[in-house]
Amino acid sequence: MPKTDVPPRWDRKMQQRLARGEAAALGELYDRFASLVHGLAHLVVGDERAADAVTRDVFAHVWEHPESYDPRQEPLRTWLATLTNRLAVQRLRSAGTAALARGGPGTAEDLERKVRHASVAARADYIVQSMPAPLRAALELAYFQRRDYRQTAADLGVTDDEARRRLRLGLQLLATAHDTEAPGTSPGIGGAA
Repeated sequence: MPKTDVPPRWDRKMQQRLARGEAAALGELYDRFASLVHGLAHLVVGDERAADAVTRDVFAHVWEHPESYDPRQEPLRTWLATLTNRLAVQRLRSAGTAALARGGPGTAEDLERKVRHASVAARADYIVQSMPAPLRAALELAYFQRRDYRQTAADLGVTDDEARRRLRLGLQLLATAHDTEAPGTSPGIGGAA
């Protein structure tokens, strides 16, 4: 069996403990991932109270539907980020739809554009935070400090070819933030919300 088919032990054990209804497991999961969940939710909804509500919804979903996570499909961290994004987008759509119904500013198209933008921004942030440090360092130098690949190579102490490779791979990973599926069809999120 290839190594990639074996889920990380912690993820597998956590899913088993949650499935048995161990409240301590939920506490550990919350301690480890609450800041990630809240941060991603805040990026999408743009409001502290709404992000708090999404965070509660995510951990409530995990507690009520531990079987919806399959450790063979993806890491627990990635599944939580995807679940957070889905629930935050649902909350943003609900709030926008309610505002439109009350005669608030904007159109349904404006709302969908805002939802897509927030979702892509949250995914991009998650991708950057999750990528290996050498790729992230190269992207940060090139983007935030406006270094070209030669300057990036010199700053990182690597060859020009290696700097180009890191930048190319980092940008390819970032480009996947735009690869969105139809709302509510995210893989790896089963069960009721």
